[in-house]
This record gives sequence, structure tokens and C-alpha cells, in this order.
Amino acid sequence: MKTALIACFVLMVCQTTAQNSAAPYLLTRTTGKLPALSYGLGEDRLGGAKIGYVDSNVLMRVVDSTRDMYTVQLSKLHKAYIERSYLKPDSAQKEKPFYLTNSFSVKGDSLYDYVGINMEEKLPYRSYMEINPSRIVVDIYGVQSNTNWITQLTSLKEIKNVYYNQVEDDVLRVFIELQHKQHWGYSIGYKGKYLVIKVKRQPRKLDLRYLTIAIDAGHGGTNSGTGGVNAKYEEKYYTLLFAKALEKQLRKRGVKKIIMTRTTDTTFDNKDRILFLQQQDPDFLISLHLNSSSNPEVNGVSTYYKHIGYRPLTQYILNRMLELKLNEFGNVGSFNFVLNSPTDFPNCLLEIAFLSNEADEKKIIRSQFHDDVAKKVYAGMQDWLKGLK
Repeated sequence: MKTALIACFVLMVCQTTAQNSAAPYLLTRTTGKLPALSYGLGEDRLGGAKIGYVDSNVLMRVVDSTRDMYTVQLSKLHKAYIERSYLKPDSAQKEKPFYLTNSFSVKGDSLYDYVGINMEEKLPYRSYMEINPSRIVVDIYGVQSNTNWITQLTSLKEIKNVYYNQVEDDVLRVFIELQHKQHWGYSIGYKGKYLVIKVKRQPRKLDLRYLTIAIDAGHGGTNSGTGGVNAKYEEKYYTLLFAKALEKQLRKRGVKKIIMTRTTDTTFDNKDRILFLQQQDPDFLISLHLNSSSNPEVNGVSTYYKHIGYRPLTQYILNRMLELKLNEFGNVGSFNFVLNSPTDFPNCLLEIAFLSNEADEKKIIRSQFHDDVAKKVYAGMQDWLKGLK
């Protein structure tokens, strides 16, 4: 009887193995402009909540789909979602049963520090910032560690320590401890067989006159933004006036390196703005907008950030803006606005006031208010840098 049961069990296993010989997923590669992983299928007016951007040509297993999204299996226990247009089939790829990491290389050059992780394949990853202590955390999915040494050179300036844990059978977590409390930015991408995390250093002089500041006038061209109650123009018109007033204030204070995402009423896609800013590599970004609500009584000023390491800048600017006797709408974190998404540089979204509120609108249309806002944003920047010293 026992022999018959064993034979039956072996037959069932063989049949199941034969049935599952075909992979229950489609192998694909990331492609397109700033492919991003999302946590789920939920959406609001800003889109679904994003895990973060990933490099192109990263291997992804598609296990399910909706009309617009693919479900990708990052590891045994982790899934994510990505827009269908950002994946292309990879029929030539023969997947290995598992992938390994190799040695780490941690070094600096004249401008940046780098962590290079030797990989067998371009696998998906996510990253996030931590504070107190300040560090960058990177999760690499679908990989097992075969890292037996991490070489760290004395050329490092910002990176204090690098180490890792195999937190799951197929998830490697890398910790990058930083020297300074303030996060100044980092980028992640593949270079050959290495996953490279490029870490920005704290500027030598914490003085606005020596920093590169990016100013983004929200909307523009075909993207008009919100309208007002009585105002003649739309949001895109006023954000440009505020941006030019801030530029003028900074130049008056001796700031020479200023990057403007637009100086006229031109259409500039937000993802193209990110790519442009990544190339320009500012020390930080201020994005200027005007708010709106279906409730005409709602009013006030607010600042926004996505990454916790960039919150301090938004707090200092909000505190200064409140001196203009605007009501406080709040300091909003984990915000899903596109220009808050990059990890490359500190950034602050400033919603100056509500165009949909009549009292706020009266302020917004006044040229004196544009100058007053510019002075308060400048003062907030100064406060932030003083706090770092």
C-alpha cells in the first residue's frame, strides 16, 4: 500500500512539473522616458503612488495586466505595477534560476561619491531616504548575495559607510550612510554590469551666491493650470511672474547660477523638465504653483515634498511665507507631484496661494506681492542653509 502511494505521489509531481514547464510570466525590459514603478492600481489627479523611477533595459517579469498597467513580479514576495508603454518583450532572454551579486566598489572622484554593485543582470530596484542618521537605502530584487568584500577608498567625501543585508531570500538591501544630516541627492542606474548609486556631496560653501538654483514656473503653453475667480489670466501666467521675481531677487543678492525651466509661455512636459534638470544638476529646485479648490473658502500657502530627506527646505520656506499673513494650508509630505519625484537634488513645491479664493486672488495679481513672495522664498533658503551650519 505504501509503495503504491509513493508511486502515485511521484506521478503527480511529474505531471505538475510538465504542466508548469512553460514560464507563467512574460520577460520584458524597461524602455521609454523615465519608467516608474507604482505601488498599486489606485489613482488620483496626480496618478498612482510611485515607488520610484528605474533605469532603462531593466529585466521585468510580467505576471498580469490591466488595460493600462502591467503587474510585475519583483521577487517572490513583492509585486509592482508599471504602465504598459514602458515595457518591451525580451524573447531572446533566457532567465537564470537565480542571480548573484559580486563585489562592491565604493569610491569618489572630484565631484561625487559612487557605490558600484557588480551584478549578473539588470534587475529591478527601489530606493528611499532615511534621516537621523541620514542614509540612502536601496533594495535590489530577485538577487542573492555573493558579495564577500566591499572596497571603500579614501577618495570618499560624503559616504561614511556602506553595508548590506540579505533581508529576504531574493532581496538584497544596501545601506549607504552619509556624513551630513542634509541629503543633497543621488541617482541610480546601470553602467555595464554595475548598479551605480551616484551620491552628491554637500557644497563646500553653504552660501546661495555659490550654489546653482533651479526655478520652475509651473505649467505653461498648452498646460494652463487652474483659473481664478475674477483674474484675467490663468495659473501659468502668474507662476511665470513669480518665477521672474524670484530670479530678480536672487540676482540682486549675488546669485549667479540660476536655471529657469521656462522664461516664456511655452509648453514643457514635466518629464522633460526632470530630464532637463538632471542634465543641469542644480543644488536644489523651487517649483512655483498656485492652488485651487472646489470650495471657494479654502485658502492659504503650502509647501510639498516627496522624500523625507528634502523636508527641511520646504519647512523653512513655509515658515517665511506665513509672514505674509497668509493662512497655513500645510507642509505636505510623500506628495506625488512629478517634480517632487527626483532624488537627484533637494526640491520644494510651493503653492503660493489659492486662485480659487477671492481674497488670495487679490494678492496674487499684485506685482508687489510677487516681490514680497520672492523675498520670503529667498529668506527661507537662507534660513535652511544657516540651519545646516
